[in-house]
Amino acid sequence: MSTTSLLLTVLAFSAPIAAVAGYIPFTISFGGQASTLVFIIATAGLLMFAVGYVTMTKDLPKPGSFYAFISAGIGKIPGLGAAFVAVVSYLLMLSGCFVFTGLTVTEFIQSINGPETPWWLWTAIAWIAVSVMCYFHIEVSAKILGVAMLFEIAIVVVFNVAVVFHGGGTEGYSVTPFNPAELGNGSVGVALLFAVMVFLGFEATALFRDEVRDPDRTIPRATYGAVLLVGTLYIVSCYLLTTVYGSDAVQVATDNPKGMFPDAIGNLVAPAFTQLTFLFIITSELAAAISVHNVVSRYVYNLGRDAALPTSLAVVHPRHRSPARASVSVAAVAGLVVLVLGLANSEGEGLDAQMFGLGTVGVLVLMALVSVSVVVWFARRGVPEGASWVKCYLAPTLAAIALVSTNVLAVLHFDLVVGGAPGQNLGLLLVLAASFAIGAGTAVYFRYAKPDVFASLGRADEGA
Repeated sequence: MSTTSLLLTVLAFSAPIAAVAGYIPFTISFGGQASTLVFIIATAGLLMFAVGYVTMTKDLPKPGSFYAFISAGIGKIPGLGAAFVAVVSYLLMLSGCFVFTGLTVTEFIQSINGPETPWWLWTAIAWIAVSVMCYFHIEVSAKILGVAMLFEIAIVVVFNVAVVFHGGGTEGYSVTPFNPAELGNGSVGVALLFAVMVFLGFEATALFRDEVRDPDRTIPRATYGAVLLVGTLYIVSCYLLTTVYGSDAVQVATDNPKGMFPDAIGNLVAPAFTQLTFLFIITSELAAAISVHNVVSRYVYNLGRDAALPTSLAVVHPRHRSPARASVSVAAVAGLVVLVLGLANSEGEGLDAQMFGLGTVGVLVLMALVSVSVVVWFARRGVPEGASWVKCYLAPTLAAIALVSTNVLAVLHFDLVVGGAPGQNLGLLLVLAASFAIGAGTAVYFRYAKPDVFASLGRADEGA
């Protein structure tokens, strides 16, 4: 893949139109008028993570991403535990994408006076389409993701241009969204949590190391490009969405978060854009599902390569050069998860939020561990040529502090992440804890029963 293909592949994970239409209103609701500043802070913090991540990618040229980095920095036992958490987290996100797609398609059909259809029908169709697409060479899905991303970004850009054309709403432009003093008027911690959540995806660039041209250049460019592109898009869109509603923005975001963006673009551009927004949210989630499926397939493939999972999962398709068996296994498990949970919740109400929210917390925990691993890795090896103490120590330390704080907020406000009443769904966190324990326990078993397998964990057969 080229830099552009990799960039679009991980950007699709972020689902920009779904983030702008769905998450930004929640950020405004909790962050108040200064939500734009919250997105600036989130972008800066994740750039700090990217600096350490990219620096370690160059010094540790392995395709295992979180699995490889945590194994090298903190140790193989927590590394395999982290790998299992990654697989479970991304599988939950993938399953959540399928459920969300089914529920949204059903709602969209009804909004245009169509017949009532079961959500699981569209979920099954989405599962089939994504599973087939991800079986082939990565460039096939990359091209589809590229088209989807262009349409998504185009809709958001149309909205932003329309706001500028109309002079920024009835109250005009204001510097209030950039005023730090305004942060005290909202729940800035919760707002920051939502802001960070919409960036996820860029952290998977190193997983595709074996499938890109000139990885030492492609991965850094795609990583930084993803953070800067979505960061800029969210900052501008948040500011203009706040500007459109003026002093009523927080109230609208609180009372009608789902309709805040679609109503605004429908009023400013044309009524048809309200329905178009819902339509592109659907395609956005399908693109996100393709991206997530590709990510978790690479984790399973790498674990198969290291014999931490059956080695048959590491077989590459002779023609498509894709991790086909890993991809099929991911599709099967995701389908089973949706089937079982769907039978337990026939209406699907809140199911997507629970799966996607829990998976997001898992990834945020792993990002914090990676930042710590970067500092430990370079503390042992020293600053490599071409790097600096800022890249090796300062940036990842700041990122670790920010990400640990974000994880604390996610647990304290878990009801906002996965839905339900306060404290109602905290038990779901046991899924992540159990995943880590099983992975770490498996590594301990390998250490004493299969030392050759233990020695190979973290893709130790490659790179430094």
